[in-house]
Amino acid sequence: MTTHLPGIALAALLATVAIFVLGGILFGALTAMRKEFERHTALYRPREQMKKVMPLAMISMYVGIFAATSLFAMGFPDGASLALGGQFGALLAVFVVCGFVLHNHVNLQISTRLTVYQAVAYFIEWFVVGLLISVFYKG
Repeated sequence: MTTHLPGIALAALLATVAIFVLGGILFGALTAMRKEFERHTALYRPREQMKKVMPLAMISMYVGIFAATSLFAMGFPDGASLALGGQFGALLAVFVVCGFVLHNHVNLQISTRLTVYQAVAYFIEWFVVGLLISVFYKG
């Protein structure tokens, strides 16, 4: 894997930028989702507090996407087609939705509506991440 480290790092960086742009669109621009988040003020930080911890979010997303890119590189050391990237992205998306979104719905007192919004948004984000990894990682 170390032979492909620069390719992994670059693909992960580009996919991280993309997920923040897409996340800003999905979580910021969709009024219905934003209003649903606002109904759960006891659970989520106010926007001003989130800005203070945003560097941690950026670093952690890069590390997570770096790990996903590393898994992709292990399976496809020379890169792979967009179709395989889509399959990889769908698997990542299912993992995130089942491992985190639905798990949070069980543990946190959030509405089913917010859970569905998050499931759709995160599925789209992580599907796109898988696609982008296949575009950017070439081994």
